[in-house]
Amino acid sequence: MNSEIYLDVNATSPVLPAAIAAAALAMREGFGNPSSTHATGLRAKAMLDAVRNRACLLLGVGNGRLMFTSGATEAIQSAVLSALCAVRENRLRGEYAGELLIYGATEHKAVPESLAHWNRLLGTGLELCPLPVDQGGLHDLDALRLMAPRAAMVCTMAANNETGVISDLDGISAVLCASASPALWMVDSVQALGKMALSLAATRIDYAPFSGHKLYAPKGIGMLYVRAGAPYTALMCGGGQESGLRAGTENMAGVAALGAVIDALSDGAKFRSHAQLSQFRLRLADALRGALPGICFNAPFAGSLPTTLNFSVPGFSSKELLDLFDAADLRMSGGSACSSAIAAPSYVLEAMHLPRWRCAAAVRLSFGPMADEAFIDAACARIARCGQALRASCLIAPALPVACADGIVQLGVDGECTWLVLDAASRSCIVIDALAPLAGRIAGLVKGQHLQVRAVIDTHPHQPGGSGRAALLALLEGQLDGAASAAPLGWPQQCESVSLGGALAADAIALGSRVLARLPQQGGALDNATYLLGAITQQRQLAPGAVEFAFTGQALSPLLARVVGPRAILCASSEAGSVPCTTLAAQAAPLGDGIAPRKLEATALEAFLQAHPAAMLIDVRESYEHAATPGGHWQGRPSRNVPLSRLVDCLPEWLLGVQQPLVFFCRSGGRSAKAAECLQRLGHQHAWHVADALVLEGANREQPTVAA
Repeated sequence: MNSEIYLDVNATSPVLPAAIAAAALAMREGFGNPSSTHATGLRAKAMLDAVRNRACLLLGVGNGRLMFTSGATEAIQSAVLSALCAVRENRLRGEYAGELLIYGATEHKAVPESLAHWNRLLGTGLELCPLPVDQGGLHDLDALRLMAPRAAMVCTMAANNETGVISDLDGISAVLCASASPALWMVDSVQALGKMALSLAATRIDYAPFSGHKLYAPKGIGMLYVRAGAPYTALMCGGGQESGLRAGTENMAGVAALGAVIDALSDGAKFRSHAQLSQFRLRLADALRGALPGICFNAPFAGSLPTTLNFSVPGFSSKELLDLFDAADLRMSGGSACSSAIAAPSYVLEAMHLPRWRCAAAVRLSFGPMADEAFIDAACARIARCGQALRASCLIAPALPVACADGIVQLGVDGECTWLVLDAASRSCIVIDALAPLAGRIAGLVKGQHLQVRAVIDTHPHQPGGSGRAALLALLEGQLDGAASAAPLGWPQQCESVSLGGALAADAIALGSRVLARLPQQGGALDNATYLLGAITQQRQLAPGAVEFAFTGQALSPLLARVVGPRAILCASSEAGSVPCTTLAAQAAPLGDGIAPRKLEATALEAFLQAHPAAMLIDVRESYEHAATPGGHWQGRPSRNVPLSRLVDCLPEWLLGVQQPLVFFCRSGGRSAKAAECLQRLGHQHAWHVADALVLEGANREQPTVAA
């Protein structure tokens, strides 16, 4: 497992070796300008025309026009500009040209953004109207039938980039024809190339954009089909290239590479059939079902591209799944690559009226039509490895009980925190501020390790639906040890008494060799509790210096400074973009907000480690990611896995005594930056993080031995 398996072809594809060779040949020997009249230029023009002719034949262009562009976005802009200029001209002649700009609700954002942009710049004043889709992702033809007579332009997709759903183009065409709509029709055909048969001249389609990098050609090359007789206005004017349709010296290397892909499509030997690709999809779907129980596929297999799977898994965010897959060198995405960095639910799935959790937790797997049996075998094996890693971490039910963890675990959702206090020796735990969305995950962790739950308690009253205490208690029936309390905030009725600093008495729950004590509240109110964890003396005293952790609610108790030492770790019930831990000492001498964590570039790490031989490399990815990682080491160096969710456990060790240099790393640098910032905020002088550590590591690895 020393190579990545790329399953994000809908975002961009690897480049076909023949395309690389063709591009190199064009740059080396066919470098002429096709507008030149000498022999070198004429050879370049002959190559340009030959590729265009082969593409026209493949796409069934007929008497239409096909021009080369920089990609689909330029082609979309050109089509929209052409349609809106035609609308404006028709209006000036007194002709009715429509009032609506209709676009599919699941369209790539490039389309509505282009429509809005040119509508504004040209002053056409048209109304943008999304065309609804049903739960299967198909356009609502009844809605289109009502709007079509008023449509100036209709924009739909041949196949959706997130779900793979294939549009009913014949149905859309029939509605436009039957309604005598004046609309010009653009069909985004980016995902169709190489996956669907196209005969454009035989359709009502006026414009069809294509992008080379979605099908084994390099980035920077695309095409635009324009139906014979359809209006066209050049987006760029200049030297008259592309028969005056698109100015700018042609990208000859890109055209040559695209030509190699077209040749591969035409010969039929390298690309798999629809039946073969459908079988590959079924195998991948079965592997996902085996690894991820409860998985929901977000688009029906019938009527969608066999190369695309969009799925959600109950209890897992898309980020968690993508981090896991990435650790196993499986490359997938959270939807459209153009927007996957934005933490928002998929607008495509929302338009399909799927449950919100599925929209927010969706993952897209996509492979190319050149995938083979060996590639699918490797992908299925890697997916199974991910399932094994999740079972070993009890995030899904393990086949056998796993070893009991020890210490403090932080879980979170939407800025709120749940804390688990685990004691391996007594195989027991306490859950603090159980959040409703995490109830299933917490129950899985508890059941997988055969833990007895001593208490399920809150630090403060949660918003309606926020507390998961009742749901968790129901899921843990049979593993509760006096924890099912109806008292305010869930504190058990049966507990013992300990004394705290300042002669205070407190109720406490025994947890192995330690206790969790509830700090008395002034006035006896129970709306904001604080819990102290530490070892007690034989005299049943929990001295301030023995308190290791304090779990706090929405406000710090005024009694806290009397009963904990200045370096006890305070664990808050919410976080503001960083690890929610502090100390009284850190609060007394704040380092200020917005601390920039010390950053090491991966290229500077070797020199840093030579200068600091005692430095410790710490992988802050979660244990299931670490388990899924081939080799378990980073760049061959030994490292310690301390997941960010377990960071609080190590803080006392790292903050006391001699502070050795700590170098945190993760996949992209986000979590390692949080860890370094936390240590710096608490006074550690030698905490660093490596930016883009595992991303850069991948760039130095052996190139993939299998490709989609």
